[in-house]
Amino acid sequence: MSLRVNVNKAHTKFDDLAQNGRVQAEYVWIDGTGINLRSKTKVLDKMPTSVAELPWWNYDGSSTYQATTESSEVHMKPVAMYKDPFRGGDNIIVLTESYVWTDATFSKMIPANSNFRHFAEKIFEQTKHLKPWFGIEQEYNLLEEYNEFVTWPYGWPKNGCPPPQGPYYCSVGKETQFGREVLDAHIKACLYAGVKVSGANSEVMPGQMEYQVGPCEGITQGDDLWMSRYILMRVAEEFGIAATFKPKIFPEWNGAGCHTNFSTQKMRDEGGITEIEMACEKLRPLHVKHISLYGEGNAERLTGGHETADINTFSWGIGNRGASIRVPTSAKADKKGYVEDRRPASNINPYIVTSLLMDSIYLDAKQSDDMVKHYETWVEWKKTQAKFNFI
Repeated sequence: MSLRVNVNKAHTKFDDLAQNGRVQAEYVWIDGTGINLRSKTKVLDKMPTSVAELPWWNYDGSSTYQATTESSEVHMKPVAMYKDPFRGGDNIIVLTESYVWTDATFSKMIPANSNFRHFAEKIFEQTKHLKPWFGIEQEYNLLEEYNEFVTWPYGWPKNGCPPPQGPYYCSVGKETQFGREVLDAHIKACLYAGVKVSGANSEVMPGQMEYQVGPCEGITQGDDLWMSRYILMRVAEEFGIAATFKPKIFPEWNGAGCHTNFSTQKMRDEGGITEIEMACEKLRPLHVKHISLYGEGNAERLTGGHETADINTFSWGIGNRGASIRVPTSAKADKKGYVEDRRPASNINPYIVTSLLMDSIYLDAKQSDDMVKHYETWVEWKKTQAKFNFI
């Protein structure tokens, strides 16, 4: 019997109080773990009409794995804003990029350790004429209990594992469906906020879910995916449970990925299958590079089993969910369409994956060098730190 939880946040008289024309803006950033999100509230005197009207802000980076106590300020640059589904009214959520000063002269700022949007934006600026569209399938697991000793998925019996996978994917009924209430609330909140979600379903492992964001053009894909993750964490919080983006919880069950669908105008035009096949072959020699940037813990997921390709081998095929890159059968039949990169793990940074695909196929894989170097420096730094507290 699964544990059914109820929303623990009751409506109070304070929720209906007027704000006297002022606006609560929840500033959101990615912390030094690269997957955890943080936020704090800034009160504005009026409702902004665009991101350009939003002020920069700062936070204590020594508490977010991004700075030392001696030089702790990290600065937030607003890049996208959304309606706030939790506070309602004119209140907003602001997605930001993080920056730090290079030295004590305060003459130049550089991207903070987990800021990869800064680099991705440059690649998308060079490829915007290609009209790149992306659609990302974000898988995640709901957890009733999560700590250093216990990882217990939502809906699992307390005395062991549920029956083998098979009946849970897109399931209906209380014996196989665990978490629909969270999934439904999350999608509704994303729609209200203005995140371009396009669907959702339960997945192969009980307590595992997926939602799709897109199609979005260029940098917007990363913005909307990060905001959808923030909203998911907030929704789960209100249900008294957690959501994790770890790629593999248990070896015997399907892992969680972030399958990335993408296309350019040429791929979508008549005869685009030629462009699609060219793109697949362009990715082949860069497989090792891509895998190194496609999510921490991905080797545990890409085993060649559970609907994945082996991490060490690149392949692409028509309708093949066991390949690195899947070309939909509809694209082959219509001779145009899109491709699906099935390698990214559920904890990817979408700015890296989407911009890397464009650079690899259309910019001779040379424009991502600074982003890759930034990533490698960050990974090496993480190895020197105490164990991160992130899910």
